[in-house]
Amino acid sequence: MTVKPSLNPLVALTQQSMSDVNKVILDRLQSNVSLIPQLAGHLIAAGGKRLRPMLCIAASMASSNNTTKSPESALYLAASVEFIHNATLLHDDVIDSSDQRRGKETANSLWGNEASVLVGDFLFARAFELMVETNDIWVLKKLSVAAAQITEGEVKQMSMLGQPESPLSDYFSVIKGKTGVLFAAAAETGAKVGGGNEIVCEAFYQYGLALGNAFQIMDDALDYGASDSQIGKDLGDDFSEMKITLPIILAWQDSSDKERKFWKRTLDTGEQREGDFEQAQLIINKYSCIKRTLDFASAEVEKAANAISIIQDSVLKDALIEAAEFSALRDS
Repeated sequence: MTVKPSLNPLVALTQQSMSDVNKVILDRLQSNVSLIPQLAGHLIAAGGKRLRPMLCIAASMASSNNTTKSPESALYLAASVEFIHNATLLHDDVIDSSDQRRGKETANSLWGNEASVLVGDFLFARAFELMVETNDIWVLKKLSVAAAQITEGEVKQMSMLGQPESPLSDYFSVIKGKTGVLFAAAAETGAKVGGGNEIVCEAFYQYGLALGNAFQIMDDALDYGASDSQIGKDLGDDFSEMKITLPIILAWQDSSDKERKFWKRTLDTGEQREGDFEQAQLIINKYSCIKRTLDFASAEVEKAANAISIIQDSVLKDALIEAAEFSALRDS
């Protein structure tokens, strides 16, 4: 029996430093305005894999050849990355009118859109404070650029709404912006504060980018082939929100004229009826679009593993490769 890839080895190796990161996060969530830590804490306490800050810590450890603890500046970076990520989640849930995140009610459904947007802004501000505390202008530039690219990715995704005929290049541009670049910046800046040279930092950038892309591709596949309990949100959210993801683009390319009329009605004009999501799943399965989507994710995993082939062999390197494999084979 084949053992599924797991995050457990990476979690175990970074546990000590991640505990310190969590302390930084809790400390920087504090505010005299009680709603801010209450709302932000609701999202952060909901869990999630904390993969982005974990990559930052792991890259710093790998670059400093210390497999037990990361440099102190990496703790601030990792917390900053987590704040950026959670700020974008707060904003995304408002934009998408989502009422479930990680299996729990979203902040906007509990406290309203205005509070969610403003607390998201607070988290962005805290993230930049933490970046400055690393006293490294290179790091500040890299994470600032990533924050801008995330917004660009989200805006580009919005411009693709209802356009199943979109080229694959547009899709990959979107996932790089909305997901890949933050993984990439987390790993790259972690490597930098760990003492990594330009080659090592670039290797971790490419590793993080490929892992992030694989993670998002898998997320898009799960929306059509998992269950609500698995993915922690309503199954079919992407379909109801008319988002154009990889399974849809692949299905459109192979669809008959009749099927393309279905896609146009449901995704372009937004005229969705009961049973349409199930029909979408049938067409997607007819053309093996989920399997083909997973093939793209597997290709990104291979890129991630190749990117860090230059670093010294260690249990940490093995854990990083397994984390990349996990990103493309997870079921939640």
